[in-house]
Amino acid sequence: MNRRDFLKTVGLGAAAVTLPECMSSTQQHTGKRGNRPNILFVMSDDHPAQAIGCYGSKINKTPNIDRLAEEGMRFDNCFCTNSICTPSRASILTGKYGHKNGCSTLDAEFDGSQQTFPKLLQKSGYYTGVIGKWHLYSEPTGFDYYSVLPGQGDYFNPRLKEKGKRWEDGFEGGEVYKGYVTDVIADLTLDFLKNRPKDKPFCLLYHNKAPHDMWDYDEKHAALYENVDIPEPSTLFDDYKNRSRAITQDEFFKIGMGDLTYDEQTGHLTGKKRKRAQYQIFIKSFLRCVASVDDNLGRVLDYLDESGLAENTIVIYTSDQGYFLGEHGLWDKRFMYEESIRMPFLVRYPKGIKPGSVNDDIILNIDFAETFLDYAGLPIPGDMQGCSIKPLLGGKTPADWRTSMYYHYSDPGDIPAHFGVRTQRYKLIYYYGLEMPEWELFDLKKDPEEMNNVYDEPTYANVVKELKSELIRLRKELGENDGIVFT
Repeated sequence: MNRRDFLKTVGLGAAAVTLPECMSSTQQHTGKRGNRPNILFVMSDDHPAQAIGCYGSKINKTPNIDRLAEEGMRFDNCFCTNSICTPSRASILTGKYGHKNGCSTLDAEFDGSQQTFPKLLQKSGYYTGVIGKWHLYSEPTGFDYYSVLPGQGDYFNPRLKEKGKRWEDGFEGGEVYKGYVTDVIADLTLDFLKNRPKDKPFCLLYHNKAPHDMWDYDEKHAALYENVDIPEPSTLFDDYKNRSRAITQDEFFKIGMGDLTYDEQTGHLTGKKRKRAQYQIFIKSFLRCVASVDDNLGRVLDYLDESGLAENTIVIYTSDQGYFLGEHGLWDKRFMYEESIRMPFLVRYPKGIKPGSVNDDIILNIDFAETFLDYAGLPIPGDMQGCSIKPLLGGKTPADWRTSMYYHYSDPGDIPAHFGVRTQRYKLIYYYGLEMPEWELFDLKKDPEEMNNVYDEPTYANVVKELKSELIRLRKELGENDGIVFT
């Protein structure tokens, strides 16, 4: 097998050897400054694809989110570059990895003076706003209007910090809004849409708190799934055989550990019965929060239809990262496993996207900013690290589109720092945060659930070699200067 054929086999593609992730042509804006589209960017917190109907969910229904897939495009390989809230949100705003925008960890404060896509849209004449979850600590900049939750925010009677009033740092400040947070955020979103300047296109970031832990659901959905057993993931009782110590030593993010013990309800049980009971409590609470998100999105989509805005409005639904819903016995995110890094990404734009489309190209959260600028007819700054996905939304994949992606989780805490590379077929992970660093390699074609680490298997020796070369290339290309050396 020659090198070109081998690269195709491992999922890198021959183009990865000689071309950057995206050709320079894809960095040039293709939009026009005429009738520019409105942008409604809907993002929930910790809502993974496996809990969305159009992604084949076996545990719930999401009819309003599914409308976007039916009327637009569903992306099956959208990934975050760091699966934790603050870094992902900063990457979305800037089109850059955390080591470039200053937000690589959960507690990092975003530097609001830097370039973001809302600032560029605002400067070009867009009316910009953000409502709901912010979680970047510093005051939002680049927005004509904001009303954001301090920190994580509360599920009931939430406080929101509004533009024009004194900004208090961190978790302080804000006016109390009576009601359930998902309803309140949707109400404010509708107010924004109804009262916006009618002579400008708008870009609104409609960001839900839900379904972030600890999943306080409202009375309307309290009885949902009451007499139903939610199907368990096939890997709920994963024994972590042949896996890195990174997952075997985790004592917080496993169901039955950390904040997820439910001792009062399950303390009388043992073994698998106890874990099954804990899973049912967790997943039902989670899905009740998702149901409220879906209901309220339906209200907003109905308004777009009724007001005549739908035709010229790009609507995106996504999450700031993926989430474990019992897979591998886990909850939360952080790991480079599929459930954690895969983001749902649905886009509806009647003027430019064929209804019912599906795309399986690799896209990243650092691509969102470039895409919004492209549709607005604006040039894409050269220091942004992603690519506009506008060609993909039009049904055409550029010949040089990326065939691999780089991931880096560096937050200190229960999960050791690690980085890695994922192609269409393989995933190589390096846990440098362990006392003795370890590798994991998964063949996603043969092992989509990532149960078998094949790093030490002789038949994968060449794959390991090529993926390490690709990892080095990506780290160099992205300007990752952390000084970590591996062999």
